[in-house]
Amino acid sequence: LLPVAKLEPLLSRANLLIARDVEWANIMFAFEQESRYIIMDPLFSQSPVGYIREKSNVIFRQLLRSRRPFTAQFTDAMGNEIFTVRRPFWFINSSIYAEVDGKEVGVVHRRWHLWRRIYDLYLGNKQFAVVENPGFWNWTFTLIDEDENVLAQIDRNWRGIGFELFTDAGQYAIRFGDDGQSSRLGLGSDIEELNVVRPLSLPERAVALALAVSLDSDYFSRRGGWGLPFLIATE
Repeated sequence: LLPVAKLEPLLSRANLLIARDVEWANIMFAFEQESRYIIMDPLFSQSPVGYIREKSNVIFRQLLRSRRPFTAQFTDAMGNEIFTVRRPFWFINSSIYAEVDGKEVGVVHRRWHLWRRIYDLYLGNKQFAVVENPGFWNWTFTLIDEDENVLAQIDRNWRGIGFELFTDAGQYAIRFGDDGQSSRLGLGSDIEELNVVRPLSLPERAVALALAVSLDSDYFSRRGGWGLPFLIATE
């Protein structure tokens, strides 16, 4: 059995925000740093509920950039590991694996297309969702099942022209669907609740968060240098 109980405190929430830290060495000197993210609950946005920390080889980061192999650790606010993701080096199509206590939970495979952004999400050997983003300036990635029912959604939010043009610091809203908790608590959120055909299981949600990390690496990581980063997200 997969050790999924430790996923519940973080992944049982209806919505999550993932914000990437500003990487000043990348902006100023094109020195690729390890990615860092803060995880927040929109209902309690005063303090983080978790963090994501990349671990990778400094040489591979400079040479391979967005194609570099890395692992990333998801922790709670106290720094306790919840699960990890592992992304090997890729040339044509990227893959990212979600693991709990070293045991593989699921994987996300990017499927090549000239302009569309297509990802297949698996729990074990069984595919449970696909993302078929039309590409270009569409920054909403909807997870759908084989019957085209909505399961979850990842939105890359606009954070202002300064952030978008001169930093890597994107923000992602992960919507798993409303479980009624916000209504019972009488709380509000800036994120509109998503109507889903069924709630994702905790392991499936871990795979969805792995997808968010992969999206950030595949499409929204820029290379800087001398204060003038490239303005087109690298493939």
